[in-house]
Amino acid sequence: VMQADAVVLLGAEIVDFPSTWVKPGAAVIRCTPTLESGSVKCIVIVLEITCRGHPGILLGRVLFISRAQTPKSVDQLAEEVGLLPEELEAYGRSKAKVRLSLLDRLHEQPDGKYVLVAGITPTPLGEGKSTVTIGLVQALTAHLKLNSFACLRQPSQGPTFGVKGGAAGGGYAQVIPMEEFNLHLTGDIHAITASNNLVAAAIDARMLHEATQSDKGLYNRLVPSVNGVRQFSPIQISRLRRLGINKTDPASLTPQEVSTFVRLDLDPSKITWQRVVDTNDRFLRKITVGQASTEKGQIRETGFDIAVASEIMAILALADGLEDMKRRLARMVVGTSRCGQPVTAEDLGVSGALAVLMKDAIKPTLMQTLEGTPVFVHAGPFANIAHGNSSVLADKLALKLVGRDGFVVTEAGFGADIGMEKFFNIKCRASGLRPDAVVLVATVRALKMHGGGPNVSAGAPLPREYIDENLSLVAGGCRSNLRKQIQIAHLFGVPVVVALNVFKTDTQAEIDLVCQIAKECGASDAVPCHHWAQGGRGSLDLARAVNEAASRPGNFQFLYDIEMPITEKIRTIAQKVYGADDIELSPEAKDKIDYYNKQMSTMPGLPTRPCFYDIDLDPVTEEITGLF
Repeated sequence: VMQADAVVLLGAEIVDFPSTWVKPGAAVIRCTPTLESGSVKCIVIVLEITCRGHPGILLGRVLFISRAQTPKSVDQLAEEVGLLPEELEAYGRSKAKVRLSLLDRLHEQPDGKYVLVAGITPTPLGEGKSTVTIGLVQALTAHLKLNSFACLRQPSQGPTFGVKGGAAGGGYAQVIPMEEFNLHLTGDIHAITASNNLVAAAIDARMLHEATQSDKGLYNRLVPSVNGVRQFSPIQISRLRRLGINKTDPASLTPQEVSTFVRLDLDPSKITWQRVVDTNDRFLRKITVGQASTEKGQIRETGFDIAVASEIMAILALADGLEDMKRRLARMVVGTSRCGQPVTAEDLGVSGALAVLMKDAIKPTLMQTLEGTPVFVHAGPFANIAHGNSSVLADKLALKLVGRDGFVVTEAGFGADIGMEKFFNIKCRASGLRPDAVVLVATVRALKMHGGGPNVSAGAPLPREYIDENLSLVAGGCRSNLRKQIQIAHLFGVPVVVALNVFKTDTQAEIDLVCQIAKECGASDAVPCHHWAQGGRGSLDLARAVNEAASRPGNFQFLYDIEMPITEKIRTIAQKVYGADDIELSPEAKDKIDYYNKQMSTMPGLPTRPCFYDIDLDPVTEEITGLF
């Protein structure tokens, strides 16, 4: 065996085959028979590569499993979940957009059970929230025969091509085709990028034209005479009304009203809007724009964010329809005028064009798991800069499709202290939906780290503490981080089921200890999960526990009132979620809060009046006006 370039193991899916038995670089191929009643017997070959210097690292396994399964056609999948042909917009054979008209058709249909998957505080080892989410719905539907839907975020290409990798799940609990899931999908992030950067271009163009033209010149270009007729666009009329100018005839404005209308007077130092790109590119964090002679000295420092950090992504995730999304886009604040007034996308005249660019992105994308369970993929805000959850619309559509006895399982980013907290306080408040249960994902390895284990880094060999049994470290992690995350969920009145994502290095004593302490800390149940290796059947105990927990009467409550002052909201979260005694605001933070309170109370270059002033979208008919 030590001389072989490749070793094939037959029927050895549970056999531990040490990497020291083969020479560095040799391939270990496991042939695992997959037997499902009523289905054709097949052999799935999983390729394990033992890398020189890094024994045991698995390369290519997830992709190989994904490609070994042929997805059912999206038309068949849609028919199975109750979609009509006219409610589907296919993108190839395996994915499709779903029209929002479905909500009107199923308006009277009762919602299913609503389950959130969250995790303990993340570590470089990973906890596996996505695989738990997928394994759970596979267990519910493929094995317990209950309707279920998974609702996941679309992964950014930044992490996909960076350190983290894709987000389709793993092993036998993943979304397929995983390449399509992780790359481009149906173009939603590209639509967000285009929309965001149109706003950025409009900002710089407007500052240039205001700096180089008189009031009269600006007015004549912003409100031109076309075929002898001069009139305001609907977006311009909205701006006039916000300014308190109740006139519709361009010729009737006084010189002062003209000046007020045409001058946004943006302060270059207080522009909050940046350009975005869906790539991790550190050299774009800070840039200088306007250096060409044609920009007439309008030089300023700005930068790029990752595309999913755009406010437009957060809006996509929270909107409950086209009309709501259009209103939210119009209200986006892009900067402040020199007199301290907020300037919005509608002030720039670009909000209607943004709605046009986003009109298809607002529709969730239908995909499936390895076992054929339906999945909605929609929106992808990060939890550390936004609210870290998939879209309200995906959840609402799925809840109607599964019906009263079905389940919708969605995932919150980062740890429960941030992703789950924002799911409850922000997403549930916006949607009006109330969760029935929380699945809190943990791993023995991560609990050992929280219990005082040594630091680790991705790709490096694990210290012995994470490979050998160590009940003391496990107990320390359970009684600190796991206990606190369970308590946070209870603040909102939601029952918690702990899902222990099992790895091959976990011992039975460690597994039993985690489940015991989790129950002592108030979890409704705590179960080991083997979905990565076994798919849905490896999460059957979890599915039964979730079904039981979600059937109990709920007592959901928000952590704070929406009308509470910003400072008090911060204090409430800091004290109740993070255990702080109190908070102390820096002068900069106080200034920003004052500014936000004031707001609450109240390439080719673009010409002075770009065409986007006339481009708009009817949110009912989805008809585009002013494009030609």
